[in-house]
Amino acid sequence: MKYLLTLVFAGVFATQATAQSNAFGEGGLLFAPAEMEDLSEFRWKKRPVVVFADSPDDPAYIEQMELLRAQPEDLATRDVIVLSDTDPDARAPLRLRMRPRGFMLVLVGKDGEIKLRKPFPWDVREITRSIDKMPMRQREIRERKEAEGVVIQ
Repeated sequence: MKYLLTLVFAGVFATQATAQSNAFGEGGLLFAPAEMEDLSEFRWKKRPVVVFADSPDDPAYIEQMELLRAQPEDLATRDVIVLSDTDPDARAPLRLRMRPRGFMLVLVGKDGEIKLRKPFPWDVREITRSIDKMPMRQREIRERKEAEGVVIQ
């Protein structure tokens, strides 16, 4: 019985580990806390999506994180890293710089510039459409197609 229980727990933890591995992009972790001084470490490498809320229990925050976690592959393909901050009392540098009021989603380009701000949750499809319209993303798509041997007119 003890052996069977151990196998059951091992299976549960293996399933959780597999689910968590889906939260990893090609270059590493896809979801992380927004604890850094600035976003310079991601410049030219990642497109940060920063999610702010006044509490981890904020319904908009919960909905946004569920939407983002539902399609990690689409985000990873576009070099997105999701950063979250749900503690306004901590006065984190990113929060002070971006000055959210309650819930806010911020999309930052690889160049470090803020591309859009939304005061309500956005699904991955809307986020990826916005990213796909960016000139740098258009270039990445062209370069990938050229590398695959696809002729672009």
